[in-house]
Amino acid sequence: MYYWYYPYYCPGCYYGPVYPSVRQYPPVDPDFFHQSANEMKKLMQDVSLVLDKLADSKEFDEQVMHAAQVADQEEVERLIESAGISSAVEITFNPDNIRLEFSSKIEGEDCCHISIALRWR
Repeated sequence: MYYWYYPYYCPGCYYGPVYPSVRQYPPVDPDFFHQSANEMKKLMQDVSLVLDKLADSKEFDEQVMHAAQVADQEEVERLIESAGISSAVEITFNPDNIRLEFSSKIEGEDCCHISIALRWR
């Protein structure tokens, strides 16, 4: 009778040492990542401007909601941009909420996005 120290016995199986494969990784370049982080800070400032405007003025909120209710996309965009933002923002809305997607590019390449959704119903 054979007593094997592994959980099961497998005749003909090799249980020798297993060496991890050696992988070569390219050197890292943090420049784009660093620029993305700085662009994200700018996006966060723009999000903060919009949220401050929405939180401070019920009159502004009413204007945005009314324009959305009558499906006036241009007016909703104009109102949101009037908060003083400098970033590109894509605005979508429905009877329940509004979604704002802020995005930025570095040298023509997408680098970062922030999405916020606010319910009004």
